[in-house]
Amino acid sequence: MGVSGCGKSAVGAEIAKNCGGRLIEGDAFHPQANIDKMSAGHPLNDEDRAGWLTRLGEEVANALKNGEKPVLTCSSLKLIYRDRLRAAVPGLGFVFLELTKELATERCSHRPGHFMPASLVDSQFATLEPPYGEDRTLVVDATKTIETIGAEAASWWTASQTQSANALTGS
Repeated sequence: MGVSGCGKSAVGAEIAKNCGGRLIEGDAFHPQANIDKMSAGHPLNDEDRAGWLTRLGEEVANALKNGEKPVLTCSSLKLIYRDRLRAAVPGLGFVFLELTKELATERCSHRPGHFMPASLVDSQFATLEPPYGEDRTLVVDATKTIETIGAEAASWWTASQTQSANALTGS
């Protein structure tokens, strides 16, 4: 999770590779109206994101029911967005890819063909409620290499699952 340009897609793919999981690219689930709005340089609001978040929660829950290990890329900028996903998928963890506004803008300006223009980075930071101190949340420096973040996140998640299983069994 994080603002546009933080590396969600690349890091998500690396986490999925390290965990034997399946990447679910959140951007692929945006309705056309959201894509059109962002492409025109207008930020999404809570109402725009509501149906999208519901759909993402359903996709992750279904993947789990099918025995898969889903890894979702989603901005999840506000606590209410993360809570909506947590309601759909109890025990969901988040990896917050933290970086500066300047670096996010730089990265977004070099993504040809992506519907999210660099001009919307400011609105992403204005919306962002960092998940500091939230349960099952790892905060990482998004300037680290993709491989390093992917390995760190996969290890963190595996350890958290082991701890949860031990807590449930009393070990």
